[in-house]
Amino acid sequence: MRFQVLGPVRMSPRTPTAAKPRVVLATLLVKSNTVVSAHSLIDELWGTTPPRTASTTLQVYVSHLRKALAGPDGVPDAGGQPLVTQPPGYVMRVAPDELDLVLFELLRAQGRTAYDERDYVDASRLLGESLALWTGPALSGIPHGSSLQSTAIRLDELRSETLEQRISADLKLGRHQELIGELMALAHEFPMRESLHGLLMVALYRAGRQSDAIQAYHRVRRTLVDELGVEPDSSLKRILARLLASDPALAWHPARGRTDAPAAGRHPSAKAAKTAPAAPADLRPPLWLPPPLADFTGRADELDRCAALLTGTDRSAPRIVAVSGRPGVGKTALAVQLARGVEGFAAGRVLVPLRDSAGRALTAPAAMAALLRRLLPPGPEGPAAVPTELDDLSDQLQHVTRGRELLFVLDDAVSEAQIRPLLTAVPDAAVLLTGRRPLAALEHARHLVLDVLGQEEAESLLLTTGGPRMAEDPAAVTRIARLCGRLPLALRVAAGGTAVQPHWTAGGLARRLEDERTRLAALSLGDLDVRSSLLTAYHEVSEAGRHAFRRLGLAPLPDFPVWAAQSLLGAAPEATEELLGALVRAQLLDVRQESGTDAGPGGAVRYGYHTLLRSLALEMLAEVDGEDAVTETVGRLGRAFLLRARAADARLTPGRDRLAGVLETATGELPPGDAAVSTPLRWFRAESAGLLEMVRRLHGAGLWGLTCALASATSGYYEACGVWDDWRIGHELAVDAARRSGDALAEATLLRSLGDLAWQRRDAARAVDHHRHAARLFALTDDGIGAARCATGEADVLLGQGEFGRADALYRRALERAAAEGDTRGCAEAERGLALVALLTGRPADCLASLEGCASAAGALGDVRWHGYALRLAEQVRAAGRAAVAWPHLEVRPGVWLMSDAPVAEEPVAEGSLPTG
Repeated sequence: MRFQVLGPVRMSPRTPTAAKPRVVLATLLVKSNTVVSAHSLIDELWGTTPPRTASTTLQVYVSHLRKALAGPDGVPDAGGQPLVTQPPGYVMRVAPDELDLVLFELLRAQGRTAYDERDYVDASRLLGESLALWTGPALSGIPHGSSLQSTAIRLDELRSETLEQRISADLKLGRHQELIGELMALAHEFPMRESLHGLLMVALYRAGRQSDAIQAYHRVRRTLVDELGVEPDSSLKRILARLLASDPALAWHPARGRTDAPAAGRHPSAKAAKTAPAAPADLRPPLWLPPPLADFTGRADELDRCAALLTGTDRSAPRIVAVSGRPGVGKTALAVQLARGVEGFAAGRVLVPLRDSAGRALTAPAAMAALLRRLLPPGPEGPAAVPTELDDLSDQLQHVTRGRELLFVLDDAVSEAQIRPLLTAVPDAAVLLTGRRPLAALEHARHLVLDVLGQEEAESLLLTTGGPRMAEDPAAVTRIARLCGRLPLALRVAAGGTAVQPHWTAGGLARRLEDERTRLAALSLGDLDVRSSLLTAYHEVSEAGRHAFRRLGLAPLPDFPVWAAQSLLGAAPEATEELLGALVRAQLLDVRQESGTDAGPGGAVRYGYHTLLRSLALEMLAEVDGEDAVTETVGRLGRAFLLRARAADARLTPGRDRLAGVLETATGELPPGDAAVSTPLRWFRAESAGLLEMVRRLHGAGLWGLTCALASATSGYYEACGVWDDWRIGHELAVDAARRSGDALAEATLLRSLGDLAWQRRDAARAVDHHRHAARLFALTDDGIGAARCATGEADVLLGQGEFGRADALYRRALERAAAEGDTRGCAEAERGLALVALLTGRPADCLASLEGCASAAGALGDVRWHGYALRLAEQVRAAGRAAVAWPHLEVRPGVWLMSDAPVAEEPVAEGSLPTG
């Protein structure tokens, strides 16, 4: 899909980062293949108060979109440039399969037609496919003018109507049990949409939950009366009356339309059970299953997939499904829900725990004996005796299960060796395994790795379990779901505590969970203890694995590469990867592959913690290793970050960092081909969140020099890509570190960078204060280069204010000082400023001369961004000639534009603009 408007507005090959060009893109896409006038676009961008330069600025935005559509090489694809000028405006030419909106409307129309023809299978599938195109509220992520606002409202309403019709089709197919969780979440999201509540009432009634269906009516009635002062409409009242009368017509009956072909993954019919050989006359169908969880939520796709695998008609190989996942993710709950709800298996359904009451794993013979006891009927003197030898157990299990349609749930398996003999003895039975580790060596098994719940499902579970007080604070519910990492066990404990503690509120619980150090302590309720559950997996790995688990908890969020793990562990690459693999297999660590890269060191594979496992790692680190070990480990990781950040910065903005050669210089050497050198911008983007987190950790550990050095190494990337918030936060921490350590040079360097940030954010007074303060500190440390660069920064502020004479004088003073000090970058920056002053005061020849000096200095540095910028601006000046030209939008630094007397970061740097050698 090349263009997307059903959610955040996006396009490929890349989406503009600035909001205004995305507004233009969205307006053209919702009216694709239709001319949109420039006047309409201006109205959408600025409403009734457009700026004087609106037409010119719109042209700039269109130009940006065309460049983005053309791709990194600047050449349109074979289809040509889709954004074309056509008086009185522009038209976006889009093929039907390129825009999600067009495909949504097509699938929706086909689904509605199928529904009208009573083809509910196709209706459900087509309407579901149309809804799957949505990734969020329509046209989100951009400001809306009047046209986009009305379009977004219309599209969101269409989405809701389509969703209701898909649910109605599913109800006609008898899928009421699977719809309940989804409908409960929707009823919470849309508390006054009566049609959704009506569908929920019907689904609950058909699932045998008549009292819950009646309560659903009273909830929506109370909401309507309290909020709007009106009663529910007549259709909802009629459903209530039929519920109270237990109207048999409201129960599910197969529709007369085509409903015989189940959707992919749905539970098939019980043909196999009906045709299986009869059970021996002396064996009654056993049912050894715990009751299902009353608040079981979500997992519809997983249930459907497992059911299809277990009930498939292919008997050429054993039917074995292995469900794995971290502690507390709901493996047993899923298995029980499936075992109770799946069709077939009339001969019996049996669950066998594979650990004893103390948590010890059963041996293979003990597991077989436990299953056999549940299959054999008790004799007149009590339970039947079972053999003790493995071969005898296997023979009797084969005799008892041969030819019978049985389902066995083997819960909490430890290893392949524990269950392989049992599986060999029951080849005709379907087997559902659960366990923390994926049993990858198990023959014939189909694997499902169970992840945490989705955000909506997590919130629904909290509301179902937490009672009315949980529903009173939706914002707190969202926070609790996030802080619990959407782990079902943690969600149940959190919600259960709120339900039974009269003085607890959802907001208060969310505040207790915010502190990572005490989060696990707050997640304990009776014999349900999240910390104890997670500790079982921790204690089952080796001592080296436990040590790695604790130390890796210091890695910055949200994830980290292999080199960071190697630094934290102080281990060789091979040993590091072995430990990481062991933690992943133990479900203590998550792993993901970066798209488009090969696995291996250097950032292609990244690791991360579930939020509660990270809390456990840090808790155990403080308990076992102590504060000194933490400080030493943080410092080692900080130096690894600094080494790579400086290498990447030297490629991205060579000669910029004043601290690179004087502070924390003993950081080592990078291995050949490291991503920080070969693709510096990609490296910075991949590690951006981690860099700020690392600065915080270094500051918290009191490592002042590393804090200053790492913050300084990031500012070139922050400026190039407009990452303003991280720039400010990291540098303010580093300034504090410099002051605590009494490092005037570091403080000056960081303040000068903050001055540049303030200038870009249109805070002229703060920018001047920072530059002058930094200049005084540079003078105290006898650093002429830094003082000269401060003069250039102050001159940039004056240039933006139209103080051309004062700016010119400062630029000349900075150039003279930079030349005397041999500061090539300072010369390039000052020459660039002099060129801008000359250009804006009508002296194109002087401008070109200064741009030539800027290009020469940038070329000597090897800075292709600044060199390209100088050549680009010179070409524009030559094209303008001697004619008087207004420059309403002027690129004053690479990617930074002066528009309406203030600098605006318009275009972040692209990887393709960097050197590759």
